[in-house]
Amino acid sequence: MSGHSKWSTIKRKKGALDAQRGKVFSKLAREIIIATREGGDDISANPTLRTFVDKAREQNMPKENIERAIKRGAGKLEGVQIVESQYEGYGPGGVAFLINCLTDNKNRTVSEIRNIFTKNGGSLAEAGAVSYIFAKSPDRPVFRVPLEDKTKYHFESLLDQLEELDDIVVIYHNAQI
Repeated sequence: MSGHSKWSTIKRKKGALDAQRGKVFSKLAREIIIATREGGDDISANPTLRTFVDKAREQNMPKENIERAIKRGAGKLEGVQIVESQYEGYGPGGVAFLINCLTDNKNRTVSEIRNIFTKNGGSLAEAGAVSYIFAKSPDRPVFRVPLEDKTKYHFESLLDQLEELDDIVVIYHNAQI
């Protein structure tokens, strides 16, 4: 039976499962880092951190990964300095984006974000270009931009690609979906 290898099937299924788990683990690690930065690295004194550590344990995240994320958020890893940064840009149809990041390499992060915007018909803007739209509350922008069907596809593609980046914590936009 040519082409019907049991090992090949197992490898393909395991690879897909590992990719899904990797995405979940990186999102949980990011949340743990943020919770540690905001409330400290003591799990008993930081309820937000405790919640995310419990979620990570439910997803069978390795203990070493959890500890590394806590150390990273507390700034205890040697040679690694996490920096908060905020980027602004315009997507397809004039949709404004406000992106909050935690990164150990700002140059790499801005390059990746600029590349994603360029591929999807958008552009990275200067600081302050779109922040006025989200001045009152990032969740409730001053105005919304309706999207046509043609630009909706590009907008969703841009949003999906941005969400895949590990350094991005939160993405705000003013699109009316």
